[in-house]
Amino acid sequence: MNPEEFIKTLSSAKWYDLTQECSVRTPPFPGDHTLEVHYFKRVTGAYGGGQGANGQILKWSNTVGTHVVGERAFHSGGRRLSDVPLSDLNGPGVIVDISDAISDYGIYTPEMITARAEVKPGDILIINTGYHKYSWDQPDIFNDEAQGGVESKEFGFLIKHPGPSLEFFKWAIDMKLKAVGVDCGCAEHPMNTPIRYMHQRDFARAAAKVEAETGQSWDELFPPDEYYELTHSALPKAHLLLVESIVGEIDQLKNQRAWIMLNPIPFMEVESAWSRVVALQPPDDMSEDEFFQVMASAEQLDLTLPFSVQTPQWANYVPLTVTYHRRVGGQYFGLGRNNAICEASIHLATHMDGEIHFWPRGRTIGQIPLEHWIGPGVIADISHLVSNSSVYTPEMIESVVEVREGDILLLKTGWHRYGWDSPDSDEFRYMIKHPGPSADYSQWCIDKKIKWIGIDAVSADHPMNTIQRIFHPKTFEEANEKLKRDFGQDWDQMFPLDKFYQDTHLNLFPKGIVHAENLGGDIARAESGRYFIGAFVQKAMEAESMWGRFVAFKSGD
Repeated sequence: MNPEEFIKTLSSAKWYDLTQECSVRTPPFPGDHTLEVHYFKRVTGAYGGGQGANGQILKWSNTVGTHVVGERAFHSGGRRLSDVPLSDLNGPGVIVDISDAISDYGIYTPEMITARAEVKPGDILIINTGYHKYSWDQPDIFNDEAQGGVESKEFGFLIKHPGPSLEFFKWAIDMKLKAVGVDCGCAEHPMNTPIRYMHQRDFARAAAKVEAETGQSWDELFPPDEYYELTHSALPKAHLLLVESIVGEIDQLKNQRAWIMLNPIPFMEVESAWSRVVALQPPDDMSEDEFFQVMASAEQLDLTLPFSVQTPQWANYVPLTVTYHRRVGGQYFGLGRNNAICEASIHLATHMDGEIHFWPRGRTIGQIPLEHWIGPGVIADISHLVSNSSVYTPEMIESVVEVREGDILLLKTGWHRYGWDSPDSDEFRYMIKHPGPSADYSQWCIDKKIKWIGIDAVSADHPMNTIQRIFHPKTFEEANEKLKRDFGQDWDQMFPLDKFYQDTHLNLFPKGIVHAENLGGDIARAESGRYFIGAFVQKAMEAESMWGRFVAFKSGD
């Protein structure tokens, strides 16, 4: 399939967003940290921070919202999430609806799954238990028998949901499934977690139900030592990932096959990570087999930097910290997982700047629909045209690639070479001397109706059109002299502060054109050309900006 046909195929494919809204209102797994969102700076200034932008500090545990549970959640020697390749995170799969066969505290088996849909070896399996109806972002469930006439959604989603039998995980390993996802709070039965001890009345109900149905006690059905060995050793060693809190459009895919993409933030130190989960089905004029072949042969460029405490943050922002508050060895009978509380300002590693980062009336990241983050676009490699503190122009971009109306535009300046995880790392050069756009660039983006922009540097603006000009006067003078040599104007002539301070932020965000910063990874081998591009950012409902997985797809033929 030629590149144009490939991009057309992905553009006309049916995309489904299976992601729960992630909010300060989203309940975490019981005992974990809720999401906190704190403005530490505003455009005009904020207590404890400063002026210049709307900047937030987030504090969270990764069991809030849709997330991928990595091997190290159970087994400290497993792969880091940052080491799991995209090929292990997407592929053919099936969404199986067992909601008609399961109820509170129920146990599902492989037979219940395979009776409703074919599961193939190597699939990604998503199970629709029906318990996504209790997700906080779904309508209330009215019940005259419930206190207040409304069912407790938090208990339904996190405490009472069904879970797998002992044989289920053995079957999943035998089937070499890449991942198992569920539309509730945990991929395990909640009573095989510390919830058993936190909510003993519910455990008593679950145990009584099991004994009435099977004649066995809970520990007979789930022998503790065998269960521990299965989940904390066999499962992670088989590289079987778990995905929890899948919601969104899951009901549109009951007992159907799809190409499923899990897009966790590539965390280095933490055992689980936020994820945007999506499913694709073929366009109307293409068979499922043909579509899956196209997707399987496609080249995927992962443009996302590893997410780490080592990642430098933007000037005067708050770095990432990670604190483990739970370890497997410290939980009841080893039933628990490793789990950390994270805290960071958003503007570090690969992230999408959102509209409200500079435009207070703009949309939060979570309010922007999936279709805005995906679509046809280009990578423009201008690395041979720029050097320290260079100014690049629309003409430079159009000299290496055809930019069409409505494209996503990714710029490769070569500055990824100086990022923190590169053998040629030069943090000062990366943060302070990267190239930036000319004075006509923003209007050109508006005229082209660019969907969003990405760049392999710390900012889409020239650093000398940011507060870095004040922080680094020597570098500003060097940049000013270079500008006069290259363009015959000094800085304040070409970039009057009242019009061009934080140009791409202040002039483009009110137009709905935002940008991704710190692209890296496979951008090193990306050539100028057309791609299908996706920014799979966490669906964060209050966040001004957000991390995610940034991918460019190219035909494999």
